[in-house]
Amino acid sequence: MHPVILVFIYGSLTALATGIGALPFLFVRTISPRGVAYANAIASGLMLGACFGLLLEGTESGTWGTIIGANLGVLFILATQRILEHHNVHFGSIGRGGSRRTLLMIVVMTVHSFSEGVAVGTSFGGGMSLAVLITASIAVHNIPEGLAISAVLRPQGVSVAGCAGWSIFSSLPQPLMAVPAYLLVDTFTTFLPYGIGFAAGAMVLMVFLELLPEAYQRARKPRVALLVSISLAGMIVFQRFL
Repeated sequence: MHPVILVFIYGSLTALATGIGALPFLFVRTISPRGVAYANAIASGLMLGACFGLLLEGTESGTWGTIIGANLGVLFILATQRILEHHNVHFGSIGRGGSRRTLLMIVVMTVHSFSEGVAVGTSFGGGMSLAVLITASIAVHNIPEGLAISAVLRPQGVSVAGCAGWSIFSSLPQPLMAVPAYLLVDTFTTFLPYGIGFAAGAMVLMVFLELLPEAYQRARKPRVALLVSISLAGMIVFQRFL
């Protein structure tokens, strides 16, 4: 099999793994306002935990590049939110506020997937064993990311199939970026810390600007904070032992 095709297949597997995160919602038929708050709290913890891993990985490749990328990510979310606030945005049958939050979540996770696609592609430069290890790690890592996306979409009335579909959609940059990264390893490696920092900065602001404020409005703050802390710690431990 041609190496380029193999790289694309491996990148596609990591994208498909994201859809697995929607499966737990097969067992949850209706979600109360308090349940929405708890889902947002879990999603927040998962995203913040992912950011810790991203920043650690980014600083190993380039500290200043990661810092610059993180600030650009924050500015990107602020600009995107302002644009969405000034337009009558609709996402299916979801209301305007929910549509804005949903679109921001999908945009943030999609941007985040670019750096993961580059990681898959560049890993093939170190041999097949390294490529398999990195691909498997990213695939497993994508499952809780799919859970985070579904935790935001499902309470808004999106079907489980829709949650899985949008989760996979957010990871499509992975196979698309894996191939050019494999062909141009040195070039993409240079820009990798900027992309990682961008994704981390965007996710952090998304949590504090959109997810947590709504969670605190709909449920008791101590319980929300506890869920955020538990899911954050779980995500960090998950990445540590992966």
